[in-house]
Amino acid sequence: MRRVRYDSTGGPLFLEEVPVPEPGAGELLVRCAAIGVTLPVVRKVTEAAEPIALGGEIAGEVVAVGDEVTRFRGGERVTGLCFGHGYADFALLREAMTSPVPDDASAVDAVALVRSGLVALGALTAARPEPGETALVTAAASGVGHLAVQLARARGATRVVGAVSDPAKRDFVSALGADDVVTYDRDDWDARADYVLDGVGGALLTPALAALAPGGRLVAYSSGGGTIQAYDLLVGAKSVIGFQMARVARGNPGLYEQWRQELWHLFRAGRLKPAVHEEFALKDAAAAHATIESRSNAGKVVLVP
Repeated sequence: MRRVRYDSTGGPLFLEEVPVPEPGAGELLVRCAAIGVTLPVVRKVTEAAEPIALGGEIAGEVVAVGDEVTRFRGGERVTGLCFGHGYADFALLREAMTSPVPDDASAVDAVALVRSGLVALGALTAARPEPGETALVTAAASGVGHLAVQLARARGATRVVGAVSDPAKRDFVSALGADDVVTYDRDDWDARADYVLDGVGGALLTPALAALAPGGRLVAYSSGGGTIQAYDLLVGAKSVIGFQMARVARGNPGLYEQWRQELWHLFRAGRLKPAVHEEFALKDAAAAHATIESRSNAGKVVLVP
């Protein structure tokens, strides 16, 4: 089978031929039909000291199961988070991190919706949204952000503001249902938001915090780092909440499953529509990474073997 790999920090990415892996206890072997490309994986390729396995969300058909697997069998369509090599024709999923793909959804729908949607919904839940509030979503055109804009509305926000890096993304974010769209180069977003869902971090934390109304909440879920001054929290009685999806997935599988079901329910109801920026062939994984690095995508970037 084909697999994408790299040998040193920063790449380049290349295809190699390797044997098809065998599922171990509690694992499923999946023929990949779609593979999600995420910013955290792209960052690890460029920043990690040692090469990593290119993992992430995958969707496809189960072709074999290991011992102790009880919920799935060959032929079923599934999606889940692969902790090993996911940029491949075949990949292994842990049963606990796997869920079925409904008949009315494609594999591309699944990778565009489930993992990114779980992050968006988890960050939104951490913000403790109340009906009638104003939400601000940074990276609003990203794989996670474009779903967060829609979910904020579904959870009762009466005003949703999207923040983007490029004015060319305004129409895309407005079409998602955002009432206003602002760009990062503005010093004052004037959002008066009750909560901010921040998927960027770094220098953007300062304007994101300033955009909060007194008593507002900023949820930071980005791997981009950044620093916040305590005084900026004190003067407006504002708070910052960190959210990490892995903590929920490992520590509260019941909640993880509940969120998955909510995403599919909203999808079927037409209230949550995942958008795909572009589908790349497996051999073009480097181009997919370049799209994420340049922040030029509007929606999810997907590899299709």
